[in-house]
Amino acid sequence: MDKEQVFTKMCEGGLVAVVRAKDSEQALKITEACVKGGVAGIEITFTVPGADEVIRQLAAKYKDGEILIGAGTVLDAETARIAILAGAQFVISPAFNEDVLRMCNRYRVLCVPGVMTIREAIMAMEAGADLLKVFPADLYGPTIIKDILGPLPYAKLMPTGGVSVDNAKEWVKAGVVAMAAGSSLTAGAKTGDYDKITETAKVFVKEIKDARAELASKK
Repeated sequence: MDKEQVFTKMCEGGLVAVVRAKDSEQALKITEACVKGGVAGIEITFTVPGADEVIRQLAAKYKDGEILIGAGTVLDAETARIAILAGAQFVISPAFNEDVLRMCNRYRVLCVPGVMTIREAIMAMEAGADLLKVFPADLYGPTIIKDILGPLPYAKLMPTGGVSVDNAKEWVKAGVVAMAAGSSLTAGAKTGDYDKITETAKVFVKEIKDARAELASKK
């Protein structure tokens, strides 16, 4: 799948699941639950033991595009390349690292660097970032989106941290193109309740769709 297609599918779906699993088996079960719930993408963080192998397994299992498979907590270009070779369709970093972005652009893989300030957002876009991860979003809340879009109305933003079903509509109405959710979405995995993940994902997706519909009706 081309970089542009990955970007489009992620934005259309609107929700990425951030996975910090204890092993590959748990990561596979979380992903399956997210697929059933309509999640656009799954982000396997490199804090997961053997993250590259988990990505490889998921990329093979969902090769038909049921869900986008990506890597998260990527801190350097070497890790980005490992993730890409394993089959990652997108790479997410907690902060802007130009070497990571250059590596991803070299192989035409969507890179989503983390930003906290206007300056970082501008630097990331100048370096070629198509989508920006606003992180940690819970420090600011949805109002930070409008503050960024004021001087940078063309920026494409995805908040991570503190995103939940309770505030999903607020993020959409603030102007984000997608959002990433971790424990608020995948908490059921801790008790083996993967059905809970699926149900939470469905609510997330509905909240995003409803908020988008409300915005569209006002235009």
